[in-house]
Amino acid sequence: MRLLHSQAGNIMPMAAIAMVALAGLVGGGVDVSRAYMVQNRLQNACDAGVLAGRKAVDVNGFDTAANTEADLYFDTNFDEANEGVTGTSFIATSPNSGDTVNGVASTTVDTAVMQLFGFKTIPLSVSCTATMSVGNSDVMMVLDVTGSMACTSAMTSSECTSYIGSNGYSETAHGGDSRIKELRAAMKSFYTTLDAATSGSNSRIRYGFVPYSSSVNVGQLIYDENPSWLVDSWAYQSREAQYVDTQHQTVSGYMPPREETDTGAGNYKYDGWYYYSTTKYEEDDDCLRGLPADTPWTNNGATTTTTSTEINSRDQRVTTTTVVQPQERTNYACFYSRSNEGWYRIVRYEDRDFYDNTYQIEDPIYTTETTSSFDHWDYKQVTYDTSTYKAFGAAAVPLGTGGTDITTTWDGCIEERDTQAVATFSWNSATGLSPADAYDIDIDATPDATDATKWRPMWPEVGYYRTTDSSNRYLSSQAVSDYGRKASSFCPKAARHLATMSKSNFDSYADSLLPLGATYHNLGMVWGARLSSPTGPFQSTVTANPPNSGAVARHVIFMTDGDMSPTITSVTSYGIEYHDRRVTADGYSNDNERHTSRFLAACEQAKAKGMRVWVIAFATGLSSDLNSCASSDSAFAATNSSQLNTAFQEIAKDVGELRITQ
Repeated sequence: MRLLHSQAGNIMPMAAIAMVALAGLVGGGVDVSRAYMVQNRLQNACDAGVLAGRKAVDVNGFDTAANTEADLYFDTNFDEANEGVTGTSFIATSPNSGDTVNGVASTTVDTAVMQLFGFKTIPLSVSCTATMSVGNSDVMMVLDVTGSMACTSAMTSSECTSYIGSNGYSETAHGGDSRIKELRAAMKSFYTTLDAATSGSNSRIRYGFVPYSSSVNVGQLIYDENPSWLVDSWAYQSREAQYVDTQHQTVSGYMPPREETDTGAGNYKYDGWYYYSTTKYEEDDDCLRGLPADTPWTNNGATTTTTSTEINSRDQRVTTTTVVQPQERTNYACFYSRSNEGWYRIVRYEDRDFYDNTYQIEDPIYTTETTSSFDHWDYKQVTYDTSTYKAFGAAAVPLGTGGTDITTTWDGCIEERDTQAVATFSWNSATGLSPADAYDIDIDATPDATDATKWRPMWPEVGYYRTTDSSNRYLSSQAVSDYGRKASSFCPKAARHLATMSKSNFDSYADSLLPLGATYHNLGMVWGARLSSPTGPFQSTVTANPPNSGAVARHVIFMTDGDMSPTITSVTSYGIEYHDRRVTADGYSNDNERHTSRFLAACEQAKAKGMRVWVIAFATGLSSDLNSCASSDSAFAATNSSQLNTAFQEIAKDVGELRITQ
């Protein structure tokens, strides 16, 4: 009975009960903590999956390939066996063709302790969304529009050269679409991708363009910024008409008249012989005896007067007055008739005009005159006034037939500023540009008052190169030659400043690009960088604040289909290289390498200014020079239109920023 009422041992059953409760609390904490960690990893895998799926979206939207990519990344980041879970699933979908990719992931965690209490599993589920959210971006497209862009991407270099040589500069290529057409399509898809990414946002995206070949068309941009940045006169390789002077005398007047007279007779008319006696005489003498005497000339009819004036072979002015009086007379004679065998007396009637000429003669007064006439052309360097031409006004130059004027208007392509004819150019942040006065590749230097720092209008109509003879087969290194030939020139589509663009405006610009000219990579890179530099001549446009006042990412997309290929006889942005010799000492040696060195120096300047330089080698190999120009992980080789489009899409995805929005 005492034991029943004793309270000394009650702690033991209470402790036993407490142990059960404590085991539930600790075991539940362990299982929940484990479930929490699994859920975090499930969320991370879900995020990775939708990010990968969104990045894989191309022009086909969120297709099977993109979905597969999303699944692959989810599976890589969430291993069911390692996590000790079951029933894992991941479903990625897109409500808007890939602009946004949504994901739902679920799995089941088996409990370790809580199953003792009837809780065998913990179901987990997460959701995730990835979208392309673009910040403020400036995209400068530097586009090779040289003649080879008329070829197909499948053509070899030799086939392309042959095609251009036989067909001229046309985008219609045999065997398929031309490269320029494929470029247009890739550009339009690029725009579509970024346009979708910015839809509904306050982000600003601007596009600029620098089509390049053997020149760049930036004249309007320079003139609009500051007309004084263009020279007012410049010496071009041209030709000049040469004339010869001829002296001759001209009649400037006449001296007072003097008079001369002349009289005489003329215009005899015979009315024929008539018998006036039929007596037959045996001898002539018998006939003559008793023959009447001839009658004298007597006036017969009215007098006529005429007056005329002429300039004779001695330049005299002669006024002639002629008075004519008709006259007549009768002649008598003897005539022997054989048929009648005898002499007979006959009569003949004669008429004549008796004239009297009076001449008023004015001797000439001579003046000596000198006239100049075209003789030949001297092919040489000629300085022209560019003040009207650079303002896009009609400028006359004496280069027509025989030195007559022709009217020309500037199309906007430029000749570069002064440079140095040296082999190597470089740029680095410590020392800057070398040589320092290579203004042609300095992307930041603003022109000053000297012509060396200013740009010059490229003037195709005045461009001629010199040859040694009329065959024009050999170039002449002489300063002046009697022989020469019109130089070819090519001016691409006008470049465009960075600006927001509608799709229709963007597409219209893309469709206006045409293939022509030779390949000067340095021109494209220099001007792409100049028009993008926040500290260069066009910084007012570049640094214009976006409406959201956010930071701006700067991108230069450099697309080319070939190697550097300068020309020495065409009018280019370096003049006519054989004669102007701004690049080489002799007009041709190592010309390619010197332009390439300029190109690489321009690339380094662009990257140092914070621009990401993307390079696409289309239908050509990705050379070491092109690869060096590109920023890290920013070079692509595209052998066909599909790969070209893929390269542009990859760039678009990096210009845009993939972000997890849920």
